[in-house]
Amino acid sequence: MPRLTCFKSYDVRGELGVDFDAGIAYRIGRGFARAMVPGSVVVGRDCRASSAELQDALVEGLRDEGVDVIDLGLCGTEEVYFATTHFNAGGGLTVTASHNPINFNGIKMVQSGSRPISSADGLQAIHDLAAADKFGPVAEKRGSLRQDNPRGAYAARVLSFIDPARLRPLKVLVNAGNGAAGPTFDALADALAAAGAPLEFVRLHHTPDGSFPNGIPNPLLPENQPVTGDAVRESGADIGVAWDGDFDRCFLFDETGTFIDGEYIVGLLATAFLEKEPGAKIVHDPRVVWNTRSIVADMGGEAVVSKTGHAFVKATMRRVDAAYGGEMSAHHYFRNFMYCDSGMIPWLLVVEHMASTGRPLSALIAEMKSRFPSSGEINFRLDDPGAAMAAVDARYTPEARTVDRLDGLSLEFTDWRVNLRKSNTEPLLRLNVETAGDRALLARRVDEIRALVTEAR
Repeated sequence: MPRLTCFKSYDVRGELGVDFDAGIAYRIGRGFARAMVPGSVVVGRDCRASSAELQDALVEGLRDEGVDVIDLGLCGTEEVYFATTHFNAGGGLTVTASHNPINFNGIKMVQSGSRPISSADGLQAIHDLAAADKFGPVAEKRGSLRQDNPRGAYAARVLSFIDPARLRPLKVLVNAGNGAAGPTFDALADALAAAGAPLEFVRLHHTPDGSFPNGIPNPLLPENQPVTGDAVRESGADIGVAWDGDFDRCFLFDETGTFIDGEYIVGLLATAFLEKEPGAKIVHDPRVVWNTRSIVADMGGEAVVSKTGHAFVKATMRRVDAAYGGEMSAHHYFRNFMYCDSGMIPWLLVVEHMASTGRPLSALIAEMKSRFPSSGEINFRLDDPGAAMAAVDARYTPEARTVDRLDGLSLEFTDWRVNLRKSNTEPLLRLNVETAGDRALLARRVDEIRALVTEAR
């Protein structure tokens, strides 16, 4: 059986006309229906020029297998997560390529209860059915199709994470990057205004436009950050928010326009949740951990580590009943949002936390960065990542205070820590180093490990 290379570890993603097209989307629809037997599904799409055609093909495949389809239209991935549970549907599918290049597209999928689908619990079966393409006749009774978007109910759920009465007057700059975030944000802004929230919004690149006239919305790339940072300074905003294409991730900038690294947002959100729910469990990924663990311990919570990746974090959260889970890659997950990730809930919680403390965002972050400076994720594209991992392992493991192989190699020493892991989705080796307040040591260890990795290339 030929392999469909657009199937990745957690979703479908491919280059249009090369390994993904409307025909494959149709086959995925039929494969999803047979593998998951959902009865009904929710389907939505981002604003890419190819997404409407791909969604139509996906819907036809689902309906040809007798599955009833609820079409949300243009929306974010998290709106599909919400609607899947809201409508008690058997699954949800979003046609999106998120932050990938303009000639790519894909599909993100969940099962009933908005639970992720991994290879072990359905994704491999969907692939095998779609790759074989031996579906035969369509169902005797085709599935129905209706348009419906519970955006009002979604907005109410998102706003349930904060108390609008606690907010104070703040100016918030939002950059949708011409992705799907604009209309959904407007619904939230209207709901906030109706609740009396004293927030002022400055909108940048707000209108969805699949040609992406201002570039692909991927705020994690350093070259894409100045446009938001500059706009924050020019507008005098107290905080800047930028989203990727399907807005399941948000990225924050302080009032000086400085981009805030994701691990410190995890710490900030852990603080916000532990203020609301003392003793709560907080899940984090293993890449950069000391700041989060310190905050959670100081506030009487319980930090729980999970392998990197949304399927692992969500499973860990469900297992331990965690209130919140965060990854440094800007994925943030919430128990009261079906244990799913959201790009809208985090900035609201941060704005509420700023209001309750009366402190600017730069001050809140500076304290964390001073106590636990980190390198940020450094990526190496290597022919033999295993050789580089082995070199670092041999050099440092004998001296380590603790050794953890949950996700790559994590080594802790008295005053510094390193995590080195292979990417789940790309041919990359990812390095993160952190120290206990020592920036000189941080720079030295990064240089040492970089040299080891480079020599083993």
